[in-house]
Amino acid sequence: MTEFEGIPPRIDADPESVERGLVTLVLTLVELLRQLMERQALRRVDEGDLSEDRIERIGTTLMLLEERMGELRDHFGLTAEDLNIDLGPLGTLLPRE
Repeated sequence: MTEFEGIPPRIDADPESVERGLVTLVLTLVELLRQLMERQALRRVDEGDLSEDRIERIGTTLMLLEERMGELRDHFGLTAEDLNIDLGPLGTLLPRE
């Protein structure tokens, strides 16, 4: 039994596969940040830290960002679930909606 058993002898360096993996990773990070910003905004709204104008601007910005994320997923042929990395026993990276 070798130290590297189960690891393929070569890395799949197919350009399309690498590009798709990179796009998936980048969009996953952007989606994680988007969700964190949304939660932070909701917390601040609940605490009453924001003016009505500021709440409106944040809401509009978050809606536009979510819409753009959908467009990017469609462009690259990804689903929301494709961006939700399985962390094994910890569950998934993003909450299931």
